[in-house]
Amino acid sequence: MALFLPPKTLALLFFSLSLTLYCTIDPFNLCAISDFPNFIAHKVITPRPDEIPWERDSQNSLQKSKILFQNQVQGPESVAFDPLGRGPYTGVADGRVLFWNGEKWIDFAYTSSNRSEICDPKPSALSYLKNEHICGRPLGLRFDKRTGDLYIADAYMGLLKVGPEGGLAMSLVTEAEGVPLGFTNDLDIDDDGTVYFTDSSTNYQRRNFLQLVFSGDNSGRVLKYDPIAKKAVVLVSNVQFPNGVSISKDGSFFLFCDGDVGSLRRYWLKGEKAGTSDVFAMLPGHPDNVRTNEKGEFWVALHCKRNYYAYIMAKYPKLRMFILKLPITAKTHYLFQIGMRPHGLVVKYSPEGKLVKVLEDSEGKVVRSVSEVEEKDGKLWMGSVLMNFVAVYDL
Repeated sequence: MALFLPPKTLALLFFSLSLTLYCTIDPFNLCAISDFPNFIAHKVITPRPDEIPWERDSQNSLQKSKILFQNQVQGPESVAFDPLGRGPYTGVADGRVLFWNGEKWIDFAYTSSNRSEICDPKPSALSYLKNEHICGRPLGLRFDKRTGDLYIADAYMGLLKVGPEGGLAMSLVTEAEGVPLGFTNDLDIDDDGTVYFTDSSTNYQRRNFLQLVFSGDNSGRVLKYDPIAKKAVVLVSNVQFPNGVSISKDGSFFLFCDGDVGSLRRYWLKGEKAGTSDVFAMLPGHPDNVRTNEKGEFWVALHCKRNYYAYIMAKYPKLRMFILKLPITAKTHYLFQIGMRPHGLVVKYSPEGKLVKVLEDSEGKVVRSVSEVEEKDGKLWMGSVLMNFVAVYDL
């Protein structure tokens, strides 16, 4: 007996099969992962947005921030002050570390010895992506308070340092336990000169950070650099996009940001738990950098708050893979991932892990994105890897 289907059902079936075939072979290479034939979508275990209660900032307090140095800096991810209180210093998208001398920005340091005209200023921070591996991309910055040396986590050049006089930074380490650093991201320095830092991925470089976010890649590492032995060892492996690092005021532990999961993890340096890690706090969003203030509290910059689209994509990697195969740009996928619009969000935690402060610009009117928060003299200095300014908020 012949099987007859209504025309609408046949049309829907044909469309479904055609879409499945298209997503399987991607004939025109238009999808967000077309240049990544070995792309794998990993499952990310993260709470539902409603499982992380937090009190919203109804005043949108970050909209009161002052915008400084607009169009003078491109992508100032990290903001640091030297042991004499001078600065800020910041690493920018063209590979330089700049210093504000109170009147103007001056070149302080650079991480690549291969700089040329391709590293000259461009219209936006993202304009530098294709040449970052040549020009360098300084991300995390920290001063050694004992020596005045500036330590730099460069996404491509690894861990470096430069003296108080500046200039070309000296490479300290570019691999750990035989595996090259793929995406060096942030660092902090202990009182004895030991450096703790993150390698966000050994499979994806920073210029492919969108694909790293989409994949849930778990090749990230948290490491320790020993200045005496002059080598790095792995403390924590198989982390999904580890990012910011900050040592506690008493030096008993450091925190690192578990980016894809959306948590702060604590690695114990002293006591019975030394050498182990645990969850310090589950965050209301996905973190970038973390910084300790003078009271021992932790400021965390979140690049977006949690949303159900990101949660579902994290939980179901096969669905994520199917959607990523659609002819939709990586930028559009990322907008869905962050909730369709920029959202400035910073949070503060007590030394015990209690959420004590939330500051937002939920409309993205003034502070559209935050990569790092540095508290100094009653002000929050906020940098962003995507923006062309530094924002300052009076506490």
